[in-house]
Amino acid sequence: MSEPTSGLGWGQAWRIARRDLNARFKGLRLLLVCIFLGTAALAAIGTLSSAIERELASRGQELLGGDLEIEVWQRDLNAEEQAALSEYGAISGGTRLQAMATTEESAAPVELKAVDDKWPLYGILTLADGRETGAPSGNDAWVAQGAMDRLDLAVGETFNIGTVELVAAGVIDNEPDRLSEGFQLGPTIIVAENVPQRAGLLAPGSMYQSKYRVAFDQNRDPSDVEDTLTERYPEAGFDFRTRDRASPGADRFVEQMGDFLTLVGLAALVIAGIGIGGGVTSYLEARRGSIATLKVLGATSGDILRIYALQIGVAALIGSLAGIAVGILVTPVLGSALQGLLPVEGGFVIEPAPLILAGAYGLLVAFAFAATPLLRARSFPAMALMRSRITPLSRDRRALVWTAAGVIAICALAIFTTAQPLLSAGFLGGAAFALVLLAAIGFGIRALARRAPRASNPLLRGALANLHRPGAPTGSLVTALGFGLASFVLLAAVQSAIDGNIDRRVPQQAPDYFVLDIPRDRVDDFEALVRQTSPEADIRTVPALRGAVLEYGPESNMQRVSELEEIPEGGWALRGERGLTYSETLPDGNVLTEGEWWPADYNGEPLVSLDAEFAEAVDLEIGDYITVGVLGVERTARVANLRQLDWESMGFNYVYVFSSNALESAPHNLAATIELPEDAASGALLRDLVREFPSTSVIEVGQVLTEARTILEQVGLATLAAASVAVLAGLAVLMGAIAAARASRTYDTVVLRVLGASRRQVLLMQLAEYGVLALLLAVVALGLGSTLAWVVITQLFEFDWLPDWGEIFAVLGLGLALVVVFAVAGSLPLLKAKPAQALREL
Repeated sequence: MSEPTSGLGWGQAWRIARRDLNARFKGLRLLLVCIFLGTAALAAIGTLSSAIERELASRGQELLGGDLEIEVWQRDLNAEEQAALSEYGAISGGTRLQAMATTEESAAPVELKAVDDKWPLYGILTLADGRETGAPSGNDAWVAQGAMDRLDLAVGETFNIGTVELVAAGVIDNEPDRLSEGFQLGPTIIVAENVPQRAGLLAPGSMYQSKYRVAFDQNRDPSDVEDTLTERYPEAGFDFRTRDRASPGADRFVEQMGDFLTLVGLAALVIAGIGIGGGVTSYLEARRGSIATLKVLGATSGDILRIYALQIGVAALIGSLAGIAVGILVTPVLGSALQGLLPVEGGFVIEPAPLILAGAYGLLVAFAFAATPLLRARSFPAMALMRSRITPLSRDRRALVWTAAGVIAICALAIFTTAQPLLSAGFLGGAAFALVLLAAIGFGIRALARRAPRASNPLLRGALANLHRPGAPTGSLVTALGFGLASFVLLAAVQSAIDGNIDRRVPQQAPDYFVLDIPRDRVDDFEALVRQTSPEADIRTVPALRGAVLEYGPESNMQRVSELEEIPEGGWALRGERGLTYSETLPDGNVLTEGEWWPADYNGEPLVSLDAEFAEAVDLEIGDYITVGVLGVERTARVANLRQLDWESMGFNYVYVFSSNALESAPHNLAATIELPEDAASGALLRDLVREFPSTSVIEVGQVLTEARTILEQVGLATLAAASVAVLAGLAVLMGAIAAARASRTYDTVVLRVLGASRRQVLLMQLAEYGVLALLLAVVALGLGSTLAWVVITQLFEFDWLPDWGEIFAVLGLGLALVVVFAVAGSLPLLKAKPAQALREL
C-alpha cells in the first residue's frame, strides 16, 4: 500500500497532538524532568555569574576605591612617587596594619585602616545609623560591628589603639572598598591618616602597608599607567591593582565556580539527553498502536513526525520554561548566601542572555536526542509497527544525521559562549568519549552474553538471554547506568576531596597567637611576660622583614624581575614584596633537600635558602644568586641550599631564609607564635601584651582558622549543591531507563508466566540481569566519575587531590543498591499483569 502524497498541515497536526497529549504528560515526564534539571542548573548558574561579573565590571572603581591602586610595604611613598601619581588625577593615601584595640576589660585584634580626608575617591561609606560619610577626623573612628561586640562598646564610648584614645563614633554598615582589601585577620576600624603614627605603630621595621588610590582626571587605560609607573620605578616594590581587577580573589572565585557550575550544567544536560532518548523511545513505543492507526487512516510519515514532534516540543518547552523560572527563583537564595563575599545584590536578578542560552540548550538537547526515535517512528508502515513487539524496528540512518547535527549545534553553543572554550571543549570531548565507551561496552556485553556457555540455572540463563535477545534495551541501560553511577562517584569524590583539603589546609592544631612587631631589644621582656601568665607556653620568635626580589640567576646572567614578560608558573614569590627572615639554624618543620646549612657563627658571603618547589619553578640552582630590595637597599645572596616547607602547619614558613649577616643590619622587628597549654586562659595575656607592648599586633589564630574553615566549607556546600543536580539527573535517567525497559518487557514476562514461570522467578531474573550490568559498570563509573572530579578539584579549584576512597566506594555501593531497588520497583507492575489482557493488547 503506497503512502498518501498529501498530508496534514501544522494546524491539523497540532489538533491531533493536543488531543492525544495527556494533561499530566504521562509518558513524557522523564523528558520533562531531564530538561527541567539541566535548564534550571544552567539558568541559575548563568544568571548569578553574569550578575556578579556585571557588578565587578560596573563597580570596579568603587570596589577598588580608585582607578588604580599602588601598595608598598613598610614605608610611605616618597614625595617624587606621590607627585608622579598626581600627574594622573586625584590621589588618596593611607596605611593598613594589624593592631590591638583595648578597653579596661577587653582586648581584640583588629585591622586598622587609616585614610586621608579624600577617602573614598569613589563610593560612600554608610554607617549603621544611616549616615553617609567619608573619612573620620581627629580621634573619631568608624568601627565594624565585630569589633564593637568584642570590645563590648557602644557608640560614643572610648577605646585605645597603641597610645591613642579613640571614640567609637559610628558603626560601619557598608564599606565601599571592603572587597578589595582582601582576607581579614580581624574586624575593621577606620581612623584618620595620622592615627597610626601618633599611636606609635609606624616605627622603623614595623609591618604595615601604604596604599594609594588614583582617580584618573581623564580617560586612561589603568594597565598603561601601571606599565609606565613600573618602568619609571622598577625597584620600588609596587604592587598594582586596577579597576578592571578590583578584587582578584573574587574574580578568581567567580571564574572557578562559574567553570565548575558550567561543567555541572553540561553534565546534567548530557545525562538528560540520554534520559530524553530513552524516554521518547518508551513514549513512542507506548503509542505504536496510535501511530499504526493513523497510518492506516491515511497519515503520512511527515504527519506522524509533525504530530509527535509537536508533543515532544511542547513538553520540552514547558520543561525549559519551568527550569528558567526555577533558575530565577533560586538566584536570590544563592545571592544572599554570597553577600559579603562577592558583590551581588539581593532580590531577583533577570539576565536575559544566560536565560535565553539555558532555554536554547534545553530545546537543542531535547530535539537532538529525540530525533532518532522520532524518525524511526515515521519511517515504517503500519504493519511493521504492529509487529514491533516481536520484530524490532530497524534504525533510520537519517536519524543519525539529525542527531549529529543537534550535537554539533550544542557543542558549538557551549564552546563559543563560554569564557573557557578549551575547558568546555575538553569536557564535551570527554563526554563523547564516555558515550562511545559505554556504547562499546554495551555491544561487548551483548556479544559476551550471546557467546557465553549455556548456564545450568534457568534464571541465570534467562537473565543472560535478556541481555542479547532481539530488541533488548542493553545499550540504553548500559549508558543510563554508567552515567547515573558516575554521577554518584563525582559527587562523593568532589565532596570528600574538599573535606580533605579543609583538614590539610586548615589544621586542627596551630599556635594560639601570632604576634607582630616585637622590638628586637625587648624580646626577653616579651618572653618573660608570656611565661608570667603561662609558664608552659611554647614561644617561637623569628626576624620579620619585607622585600622584593629584584633579580636572580647565575652570577654571569642575572635576570631582572621587572624585565620578565610574565612570572613563571609556580614563581609567585617573585611578585611584589614577600616575607623575609634570617636564621642560624634550619627552621622547625623544614627538611633540607639539597645543599648544606650554614654554621651557627657563619660570617662569610651572604647566603640564602629557598623553597625547593619555588626554586624549580624559576630554574634556580645552588650557587645561583638573588638580589632583594629591603627598604630601598639592595642585598645580594648566594643560594646555599633548598628546603621542603611544612605548608600544612600554621607556623612560620618563609620561601626565603637568609644567613644572619645578609639582613641583620636592616631595620626590622620580630614576629612570634605562642602556643598555650590546653584550657589556659588568654584574656589576661592579651591585656598584658597590649599594655607592655602597645605597638605590637596580636592575631588570634583560632578566629582566622574558623573563618578559613567557614569559607572552604561554603565552597564545599556550593559544590555539593551543584553536583547534586547531576546526581538528580542521573537518578531520573536510571528510573526512566528501567521504566522504559519495563515497558518492553511486558510481552516477555507474559510469555514466561503463560509457560509456567512464577512471580519469584521472574523477579529474580530481572535482579540477575540488572545486577550483572550494574557490577560490570561500577568499574566504568568509578573511572568516569573520579576523572571528572579530579579535573574539578585540581584544575578548576587548584586544590590537592585528596579524596576519601572509602566514602566514594560507600556512595557507589549506595548507587548500586538504588539500581536494585529501582529494578525491583520497576518489575512489580510486570508481576501484576494479567496474561490474557496483556496478550490482547499486544
